[in-house]
Amino acid sequence: MEHERNVVTLDRGSAPRIFWYGTDFLLESLPPGTRVIYPRRPLQPLVDPMAAIRYAITHPIGSDPLFALLKPGMKVTIALDDISLPLPPMERPDVRQRVLEVVLPLLADYGVDDIDLVVATSFHRRMTAAEMKRMVGPEIFKAYYPDRYYNHDGEDHENMVKLGETSHGEVVKINRRAVESDLVIYVNINLVPMDGGHKSVAVGLAGYESLRAHHNPSTMLKCDSYMDPSASELSNSAIRQGRLVQEHVKVFQIETVLNTAMYAKQMDFLGRNEDEFSDGDWMRFRAMRWALKKLPRAARREMFMRIPSPYGLIAVNAGATEPVHEKTLEKSFEQYAVPVKGQSDIVLCGIPFISPYNVNSILNPLLVQVLGLGYLFNSYRGKPLIKKGGVMILTHPCHDEFNTEHHPSYVEFFHRLLPETRDSFELHRRYEEKFAHDPSYISMYRRGHAYHGVHPFYMWYWGDKGRAHVGRVILAGAASPRVAEILGWETARSLSEALDMARDTTGPSPHISMLHYAPIMMVDVE
Repeated sequence: MEHERNVVTLDRGSAPRIFWYGTDFLLESLPPGTRVIYPRRPLQPLVDPMAAIRYAITHPIGSDPLFALLKPGMKVTIALDDISLPLPPMERPDVRQRVLEVVLPLLADYGVDDIDLVVATSFHRRMTAAEMKRMVGPEIFKAYYPDRYYNHDGEDHENMVKLGETSHGEVVKINRRAVESDLVIYVNINLVPMDGGHKSVAVGLAGYESLRAHHNPSTMLKCDSYMDPSASELSNSAIRQGRLVQEHVKVFQIETVLNTAMYAKQMDFLGRNEDEFSDGDWMRFRAMRWALKKLPRAARREMFMRIPSPYGLIAVNAGATEPVHEKTLEKSFEQYAVPVKGQSDIVLCGIPFISPYNVNSILNPLLVQVLGLGYLFNSYRGKPLIKKGGVMILTHPCHDEFNTEHHPSYVEFFHRLLPETRDSFELHRRYEEKFAHDPSYISMYRRGHAYHGVHPFYMWYWGDKGRAHVGRVILAGAASPRVAEILGWETARSLSEALDMARDTTGPSPHISMLHYAPIMMVDVE
């Protein structure tokens, strides 16, 4: 069975394990009995991606074929996921380019020329022209940018339309161009099961009034794993909003699933079991670490960002949003889910250099937090990998370092608000709306390349479920104890010291699991 290769219990002869440590790596010998959980091997990609895309839009699920929805002179909006996916950026051509290269000629054949391409950024930062060009390729970029290929603006109130409220009082207000179109075609990438479905339009093309319905502490605490939509109140809220959207807007959903081929050839050994490393693999690892030590942090970060990933397309489905997303989730879980037996007292995980919110940027302390207590803690179905009150040990230097162009409001949130309170309900009550409506932050979001002023609140709320469940978080190799203290975490100089500290909580013989992250994975805890 594939999953038997993915769960390994270490003995005294086992090789040390490699942990991501930001833009560097740690090599650590773990105690015998430690369970190491590896991602599944990349599923075999589709042989002919373009043919698969054509088949999907011609044989859709729960919808007429795309060509049957078209007529001359109609208005079409194609909304695209932004560069928060995939991570790192994929080798060219990007899958979004492939989809457009099938869809745009079809529209032209049917006399449709009123077409806008809108990047569904929600409250993420605007993509740069260079990033947008890379995503769709030079020919499409030249034909549509900037007048007909642009970023969504959730603060452009004249170009937002309120469609109503759900049965739960959730406001639905989205992009006017989409509402006034005869057809919206959404081009999605599913890198984690949380992506896609109704979240695509209802969140990606929304603004503050809609986002506040589910990006809040109460909703996040009602989620039993953000990565399992069936157990996520965030997902339920987005579904209600999306269903209301589709009472007013015709949506044709195109969802793609990628495999876990994150590492380019020169780094592919990082996804394997260290006990299976060849002498050449260890030589490559040591050479890479030697080279990294010679570079400053910024140069290391830039180097990693510039190595694209050879992700392969493993599924594409099109048609009505909900049945399409069901098929997408089936394939996502086939790629990501690893069965494991039982929970652990201590969970170890290395934090890499990238998250959905710092592409071509800095992984600041708030983003380290959301990776650890948001994404990694919630990467499960059934029940968390870590026992209630257990200890989570993360490896990352967690420097007090922010990109002030991309994350200006993060700086104020981290250095002014968190020292006052880490209570999300207090932060929500006292400060969220001030940041959401701050004219300076709004201007930087609309005219620059800044995440919206309210975005750091969302990042903090996303860690709430992990904070409520985990007893202690220990940051091994922390560069700044003060940064960890602001986050409410403890620090250790090394992983072995962190394990000694954790035993004060768990007792002398804890059950330990290491999530050998990345690539992305989930655990199905029996």
